[in-house]
Amino acid sequence: MQSKLSHLNVIETLEKNYMPYSMSVIVSRALPEIDGLKPSHRKLLYTMFKMGLLKGSKTKSANIVGQTMKLNPHGDGAIYETMVRLTRGNEALLHPLIDSKGNFGKNYSREMAYAAPRYTEAKLEEVCEEFFKDIHKDTVDFVPNYDNTIEEPKLLPTTFPNILVNPNLGIAVGMASAICSFNLQEVCEATIAFLKNEEVDITQYLKAPDFSSGGQFIFNESELKAIYDTGKGSFHLRGRYRYDKQNNCIEIYEIPYTTTIEAIIEKIIELVKSGRIKEINDIRDETDKEGLKITLDLKRNTDADHLMNRLYKMTTLQDTFSCNFNILIHGNPMLLGVKQILKEWTIFRVDCIKRQLTFDIHQKQQRLHLLNGLEKILLDIDRAVKIVKDTKKDKEVIPNLMKGFEVDKIQAEFIADIKLRNFNQEYILNKTKDIKNLEKEIKSLDITLKNEGKINKVIIKELEEIAKKYGKPRKTEIIEEKYIEVVKEELLIEDYNIKLFLTSENYLKKISLASLRSSSNGHKLKDDDFIIQEIDGSNKSDLLMFSNKHVVYKIRCYELEDKKTSSLGDYLKNLLSLADDEKIIYMTATEDYKGHMLFFYKNGKAAKISLESYQTKTNRKQLANAYANEAELVHIEYIKEDKELVAVSSIKKVLVFHTNQISVKTTRNSVGVQVLKSKNSSTLSKVKALENTAFEDIDYYRGNIPAIGTFLRKEDHLEKEEKNLSFI
Repeated sequence: MQSKLSHLNVIETLEKNYMPYSMSVIVSRALPEIDGLKPSHRKLLYTMFKMGLLKGSKTKSANIVGQTMKLNPHGDGAIYETMVRLTRGNEALLHPLIDSKGNFGKNYSREMAYAAPRYTEAKLEEVCEEFFKDIHKDTVDFVPNYDNTIEEPKLLPTTFPNILVNPNLGIAVGMASAICSFNLQEVCEATIAFLKNEEVDITQYLKAPDFSSGGQFIFNESELKAIYDTGKGSFHLRGRYRYDKQNNCIEIYEIPYTTTIEAIIEKIIELVKSGRIKEINDIRDETDKEGLKITLDLKRNTDADHLMNRLYKMTTLQDTFSCNFNILIHGNPMLLGVKQILKEWTIFRVDCIKRQLTFDIHQKQQRLHLLNGLEKILLDIDRAVKIVKDTKKDKEVIPNLMKGFEVDKIQAEFIADIKLRNFNQEYILNKTKDIKNLEKEIKSLDITLKNEGKINKVIIKELEEIAKKYGKPRKTEIIEEKYIEVVKEELLIEDYNIKLFLTSENYLKKISLASLRSSSNGHKLKDDDFIIQEIDGSNKSDLLMFSNKHVVYKIRCYELEDKKTSSLGDYLKNLLSLADDEKIIYMTATEDYKGHMLFFYKNGKAAKISLESYQTKTNRKQLANAYANEAELVHIEYIKEDKELVAVSSIKKVLVFHTNQISVKTTRNSVGVQVLKSKNSSTLSKVKALENTAFEDIDYYRGNIPAIGTFLRKEDHLEKEEKNLSFI
């Protein structure tokens, strides 16, 4: 009962505390809204707008941060960090929102720290005019700030889909957002096309993501379509370089948006130190005021393009951007494709324009109403003066004007506030001549308000002007995937000959032939341990290890650490996570999976399995049912080509046979065919290589399978030392 109550308490606590917290993070902090801004961005930009920093000169960042704290209750450090990312100096955005002066660090460097806010200055970029256009005309809702002292906008009435123009990354509770940036001109063209026809193929206008860091976008049509349709998916970016032939060096001048110069340099140094990259003499970070630059000094006769292809494969010089277009729509997180984002932005923008038109109509109607009242005075100015003059009490002026000219209170207030010197025909005529223009304007605005097609034309005109005014050429070059040289992992691995040693206690040693030749000491082994198998291979070989539990474990030799003879080696129980009663009984190395595995069982049967049966397209580490488990295994052996073997029964009957007599099976756990027949309940006890036996007349024992075999003659001997055997 107590347990049940505590379980209910946990659920209740989560519902009361955790769920509101997670929603607060999602809605109030981590995810952007349809204007392309998170709350922290919006509060900062609106504060700067109210400070007059759209048209005025720059002010100290510390001043901006301090003012923003009236809207943003977080610390000054968090506000300044948000500000840094939006600046021109940081280079994180395709279209920076803040014009900056001073050191704001660099988005592509984690060590290039930004200066303190007291040293830097900032103002809003010109493009922010499009964020605040007509904000005073009730285009968006305003809400009180955290202490109800001032009001702030819930959204900014952006005149273009900023949500797609600048990148946005955010991690909430239980969800995340990762929106890549697109070229402003392409976004505007795509939005215009969408407004004209919602069924338009958006890829014809929005070519691919575009990043402030430049680089190259590897174009894969199906991947990009999936991102555009669903809002989820990933694509690859790679850096750009040039080869300086005179100085024999590579200059990397653009890197993927998702990485940093430090991450790339550290990885290259690691590759050089480990010997995986041998063509580089020196690496330097030569980033300066001119921009990013990583210089690689090369050894003589190095193929720069081939080296860079390897570096693309082995470092973040080629990196992945994972898209997750999670956006808040009316306070609800939604995963949207590009067309859906454009649709939601269009709905938002149409609403902004309708509110602006309604505001303008209301303002003009109020003005018209006042002028209509003023026009009535024109008929008898003297009478208006007389009414004011003859009124004994001030509070009776308005009611008397209302009665005398049949105007309402607002009109009467307006008339009463006119100065005595302006009570002349010329002044009143000049004022009232706007009545017809106002009526026409109100009618025109009302027609536009009621016609969504006309509103769309307004949006299209705005987008065309924005594209012309702020549009820039693409920074990220588009490269089709088919033109990218695919570097296979095998080409990145150093190849050399090795020896592999397996011990009775299940220790494995991989030793290079060079190391083996230079070693004068014998193998270091545990007490009572001994080597049961020794095979040749190369660093690029696949190693197949068969266990007594009918499982084959596969590992690539280059994944094994090179050992010395003085080392115990890798303990296979730990390396392969073997069961307590499991051990490796045999191993073979291959590069081409040619040849066959032979399995001989106590019941006299043998299975010949093509090694290709153990080859997999995916890099699987283990395969079950590696061989049959119906009878006890006596002998296991890999053969490159067919050869003669010797089968010996428990009653010393001997059969010499050729392995080409055993038919090949494709199923790994096949029980095989009968080789040695049983007599008087005899069983197969061992299988030997013919060259390891001492028979005077081999033909005496030869036979076609299946056969019982022939008793071993006194003059013949079975040697005990066996090179290629492994017993359980």
